[in-house]
Amino acid sequence: MAIMAITRFSSWLSLTSNISLTLKTITIMKKGMILLAALALCASVASAQHLGTQYRLKKVVQVEGRQGIAADKDYFYVSDTRGLYKYDHNWNLVQKRVQTKDDGLFPHPELANHFGDIDVYDGKIYTGNEHFNLGRGENIAISVYDAKTLKWIEDIPWSPESGQVECSGVAVDRESGLIWLSDWVDSRYVYAYSLATKKYYTKMQCRPEPYWCQGIYIADGKMLFSADDGESTYNIPDNLYIADIAGAPYYGLKQGTEPVKADPWNVKTDENGKVVKRTGLIAGGAFARPLTLFREMRDFRRCGEIEGLTVDPLTDDLLVLNNRGTQIILGMSQGPFSDEGYTKEIHEVYVYEKIK
Repeated sequence: MAIMAITRFSSWLSLTSNISLTLKTITIMKKGMILLAALALCASVASAQHLGTQYRLKKVVQVEGRQGIAADKDYFYVSDTRGLYKYDHNWNLVQKRVQTKDDGLFPHPELANHFGDIDVYDGKIYTGNEHFNLGRGENIAISVYDAKTLKWIEDIPWSPESGQVECSGVAVDRESGLIWLSDWVDSRYVYAYSLATKKYYTKMQCRPEPYWCQGIYIADGKMLFSADDGESTYNIPDNLYIADIAGAPYYGLKQGTEPVKADPWNVKTDENGKVVKRTGLIAGGAFARPLTLFREMRDFRRCGEIEGLTVDPLTDDLLVLNNRGTQIILGMSQGPFSDEGYTKEIHEVYVYEKIK
């Protein structure tokens, strides 16, 4: 009997011990899951860009490219007319890809020769790709590149029926799943495409127009615009504007009739002076939002040609690319201000820290 009692007691101790260990394991697993969730939340917060209302110039960094700027948690990306450059967060150049005789860079270099401002999202660089010459864009596409290798992945086709005639900048709205395009030639509108369907989605009228819009960026349901509305010849500064774009409605394309345009501001007429019209797919509609001045860029070292902009997801610093030292005519550099000592154009990223 004593032996049986001892055996039962031993079994009970073993069972109790196992239950205790199981409870401890469950507790540890729960704590681990909570910790992982907390880390994921912190990482999400750290990689989310947020706009401020006041910024102060922190530093100026000279870069290789003259067109666009984008940022993720690991790198800064700069676009040139015919090149892509990748910098670490200490602004060391770690990778580049430029058009050469052996590397066309563009998926169809015979059709397109120009990158504008860019954005980076989910490991992909989104570029506006077109043939650009003296203020005119043709053969527009959203060309997508791998952020790791800088290799081309795919093109999202442009819908000319939307009314867009040039692509100066690209911005991904991470909240709505839309990718927006700006138009330097006719900056009255910005145009959106769906990332899910890769089809034209809608367009927004900018009131007032940020004429010669060079770049756009989106965070917190708001769009920042960089406008080349100053004048380098007279040292008049360019500006940034902001608009609320939350809740952009879908209009897409529809069948209809509209005037045929000779250019963005004039329609074609026949030999009798009557307006020429066409029937087919046209923009299904548009909406309008007000723009307000966000910042006058008086702290550029010299007024020149403002380009792309972005927000650093690690610091919330505002990054703005500017070119100085040459005269700009119809969006193209026409030679240095030699009387001021310039021998070439200088490309710089202005880094602004958020004050509030």
